[in-house]
Amino acid sequence: MSARAAAPPAPVRPVTLATPRVAVALVALALGGFAIGTTEFVTMGLLPDIASGVGVSIPAAGHVISAYALGVVVGAPVLAALGARLPRRALLVGLMAAFLVGNALSALAPGNTTLLLARFVSGLPHGAYFGVASLVAASLVGAELRGRAVSTVMLGLAVANVAGVPAATWLGQTLGWRSAYWAVVVLAVLTVAAVLAVVPSRPGDRDATVRAELGALRRPQVLLTLAVGTVGFGGMFAVYSYVAPLATEVTGLSRGTVPWVLFAFGVGGVIGTALGGRLADLALFRSLVGTLVALAVLLLLVGPAAGSGPTLLAGIFLLAVAASTLVVCLQLRLMEVAGEAQMLGAALNHSALNAANALGAWLGGVVIAAGYGYTAPSLVGAGLAVLGLAALAASAVLRRRELRALVAA
Repeated sequence: MSARAAAPPAPVRPVTLATPRVAVALVALALGGFAIGTTEFVTMGLLPDIASGVGVSIPAAGHVISAYALGVVVGAPVLAALGARLPRRALLVGLMAAFLVGNALSALAPGNTTLLLARFVSGLPHGAYFGVASLVAASLVGAELRGRAVSTVMLGLAVANVAGVPAATWLGQTLGWRSAYWAVVVLAVLTVAAVLAVVPSRPGDRDATVRAELGALRRPQVLLTLAVGTVGFGGMFAVYSYVAPLATEVTGLSRGTVPWVLFAFGVGGVIGTALGGRLADLALFRSLVGTLVALAVLLLLVGPAAGSGPTLLAGIFLLAVAASTLVVCLQLRLMEVAGEAQMLGAALNHSALNAANALGAWLGGVVIAAGYGYTAPSLVGAGLAVLGLAALAASAVLRRRELRALVAA
């Protein structure tokens, strides 16, 4: 047996979620998620302003969104593996400091090339922060409340879509697009101060190595869960990426109503994130299956729901509830199946979700460009969700075999 496997776990004193000290610590961790969610999505709302500011076309400026997503995909596994041995609170502060620097560089970028680099740097800490914050949140409570603790951290990301992104977009349109990134810098500073003030210290894994952490990527259950996130959740992005033209061109709503459609999605995301934690605490794997089935059905119905404004709003709201519930369940599932590399597992969830963003948006665009219309991504999304269910079914079969082997041993 290796020294790492034989080492006793660090002593932890779980307390109830209702304890004020724990609640304040979770809010501090969620504040970082709020800052990350704001910077991730505000770029989309300010894209014309950014394009004009750096002297490029809007499609060219859109590459800054891809640069951020690439930073998330690359940074999540690398930084999680490199930081596994570090004390958790210090690692959180370091990741948020790097995030702060990336956003400050974004605000100061003189041209498109430097902005691309700055957005890539801003994305690097994204997944690792949520990985560390999820582990710290789970360590503050008993096992029966881990889902709710992790979902509280994830609520910061969900609330950003309802409050942070609209506020930062307004600020960027009023005072210039750079002011939006400066606002995120302020949020990052507040997060660092809050984490240092109220988040308890937690030791890192002294026996961790980069090789052992990345070894989690050889685990079949990890790979299958990542496939569920990348493919299954990609179905949501196939629809959401084109929700604005769906509302205006198919439903016949005015451009002024699109923010209300997005608001409905944001509110659904908040509710789904909170619901995901509770469902995961009750039965994680069954909740994962049920949520993905619900997502597939809702994606299939979004196209027909676009026939009227009220049904479209209801469909988008319910889609957000299911999708956000799935995100929390995937986060906890990856932490469960990653073994000793729990932080890497939690961080990889965000790599998978950003890959899902790229996959879903691309496939949705393919069917629209082929002339099938703006309701076609609904069918594509449902198909991707079904493929995600196939990966989850394979995970269930493997899980059953693992349980049988464990009983036989």
